[in-house]
Amino acid sequence: MRPRLALVPGEPAGVGPELCVRAAQRDWDADLVVYGDRASLTRAATALGLPLELVDPGTASAPGRLSLVDVSCATLPPFGEPDPRNASMVIAALEQAAAACLQGACAGLVTGPVHKGAINAGGIAYTGTTELLAAQAAHPVVMLLANDIIRVALATTHLPLRDVADAITIAGLQRDLRIVDAALRADFGIADPVVAVLGLNPHAGEGGVLGREELEVIEPALAALRAQGMRLVGPLPADTAFLPAKLAGFDAVFAMYHDQGLPVLKYSGFEQAVNLTLGLPYPRVAVDHGTALDLAGSGRADPSSLFAAIATCARLARTRAAA
Repeated sequence: MRPRLALVPGEPAGVGPELCVRAAQRDWDADLVVYGDRASLTRAATALGLPLELVDPGTASAPGRLSLVDVSCATLPPFGEPDPRNASMVIAALEQAAAACLQGACAGLVTGPVHKGAINAGGIAYTGTTELLAAQAAHPVVMLLANDIIRVALATTHLPLRDVADAITIAGLQRDLRIVDAALRADFGIADPVVAVLGLNPHAGEGGVLGREELEVIEPALAALRAQGMRLVGPLPADTAFLPAKLAGFDAVFAMYHDQGLPVLKYSGFEQAVNLTLGLPYPRVAVDHGTALDLAGSGRADPSSLFAAIATCARLARTRAAA
């Protein structure tokens, strides 16, 4: 099949529009429909010196051409200068694209980087696109980031560190690990996945000396899931779990908080990394980088992560369609 994917550039003052223009130059094994601002895309194409024809949705894709659902900016911001007046436009583009996926008009969602500060300054309480999509679909989700070397899923995402321990519960861990296990089987084609689960505390609590979350929360959750047939290793000390010899035996790593697992993934291959939202009724893949405001309009932004996101989303969409 040739899936139709919704593509959201994100912050119009950042590198998202120009990355979409670069993506438009390729002949993908998918049809891309952009949900974004026409003027920002046209300006990006001019800055890059690349051809761009914006056409109505439903038109077949071709190099140099993008189907567009125009979600207009309140004001076209200068490169590198987000304007809070565009906050509602950024959110509307995400919500409209996701709605198209929920309604079956698109088979997957690819998202570019947004600027959280500008959205909140515009009067919209926003913690992250993962949380927004989960609320819209009314589905529990798990954030997983991946490159060619490693997959890292998260028990908690955008929380202050002092709130993390209270957010980790037996029920929550069991729900999230079931989502990860199901996605590894259905979306990645791994018949019997092995997941490494990290501890919360240094040295995984060292038998309760450095914290009791491993003994009282993580280990009971894992024991119950192992009894149901899931292959879970841990809780493991995070400082040694990412050694290459250990990673070779795992299909994914499940970290307790954002900065426990993601620095390792980004060090191992930042440019090729993508961000997946597991548990949605459709595949969602995002770039694993920010708006790069200092690069906007310069033509120096690396499109590798967006290209990887599009390819990954198309592959997941085909897998789901064939199931």
